[in-house]
Amino acid sequence: MINLYNAQIENLSIHRIGNKSRNESYFMSQSPYVLSDELTPLIKEFFLKSFREKEETYYNFTHEADLEFHELFNVASKIFEQPEVAHEQSKKIASLLYETSSHPHIKSGELYVVYFENVQLDNEKMSAIGIFKSELKSDFLQFKEKQDNLDLILEQGVNLNKLDKGALIFNKNKEEGYKILSVDSNRYDTKYWLEQFLGVDVFADDNFFTKNYLKFCQNFAKDVVNPAEDKKEEVMFMNRAVNHFAKNDKFEETSFLNEVIDNPDLIPEFKHYKVEKAPKYKIEDLTEFPISNTAVSASRKSIKNTINLDTNIQIKMDFINPESAEKFVEKGWDEEKQMYYYLVYFNKEEKN
Repeated sequence: MINLYNAQIENLSIHRIGNKSRNESYFMSQSPYVLSDELTPLIKEFFLKSFREKEETYYNFTHEADLEFHELFNVASKIFEQPEVAHEQSKKIASLLYETSSHPHIKSGELYVVYFENVQLDNEKMSAIGIFKSELKSDFLQFKEKQDNLDLILEQGVNLNKLDKGALIFNKNKEEGYKILSVDSNRYDTKYWLEQFLGVDVFADDNFFTKNYLKFCQNFAKDVVNPAEDKKEEVMFMNRAVNHFAKNDKFEETSFLNEVIDNPDLIPEFKHYKVEKAPKYKIEDLTEFPISNTAVSASRKSIKNTINLDTNIQIKMDFINPESAEKFVEKGWDEEKQMYYYLVYFNKEEKN
């Protein structure tokens, strides 16, 4: 989990990067930018807001031969070792970005390279390097007094509410290629940003495995449990799956299947579905791993626990107390009305 509220900008370098394939040039600033007290909180929020709102998927630098040949990894390492060289190294980052900006669809824009202190990751304070790019310009109005009237002036600039592209490189796990977060609002050129420029792959840690396994289970529930059983069982399967993860420190697949799948006939279906679909989630060979509580909490929030009926009625199931749904909700078929029904038992209505 990250905490960016106390992050401090120690160095900011700004360059402009054109599109190489269109013969657009680049502009390198010769010295760092000195932020005013008024501008600092606005710029900091512009850079970091998207990362606070983003689901945490970490990446790390990778190279087919060895990390020592990864240029951006080497630049980041030099900045972490000697923060005073951050601006000079930022020019190398700008050059790397320019060289990879060769597709006609890639937009020119401003590059910001930031050295942060007091960034918190997993309850540990550390430094971080931010690489941000603004591409899209917004129209805005300026007003100027002209004799007896106000004159309208149309200008273009960067919208501080939306960061186009960004990466945060945390000074952690250097031997594995650091831990990195990335955001990209303009997804048409994500491959260029992640693969060609950053040169990263997904950081396969406990958080990644937990989150992806639960996503896989969610699709199994929708594609297999629901057609074989019903919507209630789909919801209850995910209820049991999340609770299994929440109460265990380590995942073991055999124990998971025996506890979570009520219908034994679905166990071979689960294994077959995993062979077919697991590569998408990079869990095909995964049967044991430590469980990340952070990922479980995030997954619980994203999983739907509501049964929507075509009669404009919703039944919301409780993920905290799943035994209630098992004991007090029944599904049946009414011959006279030729309709399904849910029977809900209760003692009294709770007051809001």
